[in-house]
Amino acid sequence: MKYETINPKLFKKNRDKLKAMLPADSLVVINANDEQLRTGDQFYPFRQNSDLFYLTGLDQEKCILTLCPGHSNPKLREIVFTLQSNDLINTWQGHKYSKEEVTDISGVEKILWLDDFEMILRDLMSEAGTVYLNQNEYIKLSKEVQSRDDRFASATKEQFPLHQYARLAPIITELRNIKEPEEIALIQKACDITEKAFRRVCGFVKPGVMEYEIEAEMTHEFIRNRATGHAYQPIVGSGNNALVLHYITNNHECKDGDLLLMDFGAEYANYAADCTRTIPVNGKFSPRQKACYEAVLRIQKMATSLFVPGNFVDKVNKEVFKMMEKEMIGLGLFTVDDLKNQDAQKPLYAKYLMHGVTHPIGLDVHDVGSKYTEFKKGMVLTLEPAIYIAEENIGIRIENDIMIDGMPVDLMKNIPREVEEIEGMMRK
Repeated sequence: MKYETINPKLFKKNRDKLKAMLPADSLVVINANDEQLRTGDQFYPFRQNSDLFYLTGLDQEKCILTLCPGHSNPKLREIVFTLQSNDLINTWQGHKYSKEEVTDISGVEKILWLDDFEMILRDLMSEAGTVYLNQNEYIKLSKEVQSRDDRFASATKEQFPLHQYARLAPIITELRNIKEPEEIALIQKACDITEKAFRRVCGFVKPGVMEYEIEAEMTHEFIRNRATGHAYQPIVGSGNNALVLHYITNNHECKDGDLLLMDFGAEYANYAADCTRTIPVNGKFSPRQKACYEAVLRIQKMATSLFVPGNFVDKVNKEVFKMMEKEMIGLGLFTVDDLKNQDAQKPLYAKYLMHGVTHPIGLDVHDVGSKYTEFKKGMVLTLEPAIYIAEENIGIRIENDIMIDGMPVDLMKNIPREVEEIEGMMRK
């Protein structure tokens, strides 16, 4: 992996927290992600199951973690099963973990080869009352292909029909919501690399460059700073492309007078940064662009104060929408009378801001947790107010990553967002 070594104490701490929330007679099984086929004999770059990484730090395919905290044999309470390499694998695919390396990375002492899994599973099941099965339960997920965890769940229920089964997702979601200091440091590293990419781009953008060239500049800076790459497909939208919320084509020319909206973030050690900045292609905001931009920036600054323990995503969204109504009136998009007479089912602001403005971030760019989860110290969320005025070809979004503490901590405070800062960087 490109990133620097992570202290295995983090993963041991995460496992200990999970085991403390489980009954003594429980069994947890978490599988690595599949390798996803790209062409006849090529795979997409491997990305680890976030839950498995959270508990082990292992970043290799064909790994399984089992936790059986009450097992009679203490050596079987934590096990990692991994692929046994050979000369053929070493020649064609390269190095795979040794047992010693798995222990060094994860802190798990008992390491077995995958060939032993079926036999050991029967032993573990013999002492297990409740089996906790892992599944991606992200609310917006719609999948047509089963994961290894999905297939394991089906096969295990068929083979051991008399056991009691339970969902692991609610428990591990609660744990992953609150980041350990080591995790905050990794997210901060991803944010710092993202800052370097933004500064690089500001010195590169000018009329005539292509959106994909800007994406390439970001990618260059990410990789040279040990990031895996992009935490998600970057949005590099100039002109009316900035009005498309999930625009990822990135193949148009940036033209004089247009705004350029960039939603991008580095992935470092599987932890994501999520940043959006909007800049003028020619290096100078027009008066109208500046007025709209500063309206969004004011809201972001005001809304940051909402990121304190006790609040939640749904409340932040509602408060920001109220703020946005006032700014939109100031920009002449509608009047106070229009606002009083609006259809409550079709609020006027929604024409110019049609998405929520915050979501959790961590091992996934849209991390575990719901819009009703109460903010607690150690959570990290984005803040991304925006305004989209199609008839004026204006799309502006500004996004920072905020940690919940006694007071909000902006992990992207060093990424320029003031008009003068942006214009000054682009002049250089």
